[in-house]
Amino acid sequence: MFVTSRRGRMVLAGVIAAVLAVVVGCSGKSATVGGTGGDSNSKSVTLAVVQGWDEDIAASYLWKELLERKGYQVNLQQLDIASTFTGLANNQVDAYLDAWLPSTHQSYWEKFGSKLNDVGSWYSPADLVLAVPNYVQINSIDELKGKAGQFDGKIVGIEPGAGEMRIARNNVLPAYGLNGEYQLAEGSTPAMLASLDSAIKENKPIVVTLWHPHLAFTKFPIKVLQDPKGAWGKPDELHSVTSQKFAQSKPDVTGWLKKFHLDDHQLGTLEQLIEQKGKGHEQDAAKEWLNQNPQVASSFTG
Repeated sequence: MFVTSRRGRMVLAGVIAAVLAVVVGCSGKSATVGGTGGDSNSKSVTLAVVQGWDEDIAASYLWKELLERKGYQVNLQQLDIASTFTGLANNQVDAYLDAWLPSTHQSYWEKFGSKLNDVGSWYSPADLVLAVPNYVQINSIDELKGKAGQFDGKIVGIEPGAGEMRIARNNVLPAYGLNGEYQLAEGSTPAMLASLDSAIKENKPIVVTLWHPHLAFTKFPIKVLQDPKGAWGKPDELHSVTSQKFAQSKPDVTGWLKKFHLDDHQLGTLEQLIEQKGKGHEQDAAKEWLNQNPQVASSFTG
């Protein structure tokens, strides 16, 4: 609010598979990706997580803590969204908790869905948006027309493989006649947030791709640009997805994930606590949040 995370340009599966073997894990150390949860005797689970996607990070560390309390060893692997879906399909990743369906990750689901297990939705609605600082004197996407000079001729985007970028490029910009006037700048979610932070500190205009849910709406004085033409499409839901092998071999974990649900307040307070604790202390935040909300753990895992 993602890989998917808002998550779109397809990459050749063979190339992605090669990248998977040397991807950097959340610990910051190089690690080989390999889903081990497909072995019914294994107590290890590999979760994919996309850096900068707050709802993904929050859900992943929440479940890392929950599963470790149940005796599992949980490995979080930092991947891009294309590598995540490829890894799930190839049983190199066991689960991913931030699949935006049915629209944002549609292209990935069409390619890999037959090899995956959709556990179900845990949060809705999830919206893709363009956002600007509150001091910018426009309130709708159609008001961007003719004002590219104010924004250096660009909309600050996120990862090029994100489905949000595909939808922005193919649907939103054409619908409002912004092609040619604005460049949809590719980058990363952390880089986009850094640009937003810098612009606000200098009181400069900026327009960025964002989504709900995201901590940025709590952290920054920003507003969503209205979409009167409905170019973004209908809201998505956030789904937990596993490899088929994992679903068959770990019915206990799959059953727990089916019970997973967070409302706005729960997700928001978890994200805020992770932000307060700082990078490297995400699981400490998840542990503290669960201690503050003991009914959550009991409702998911008993």
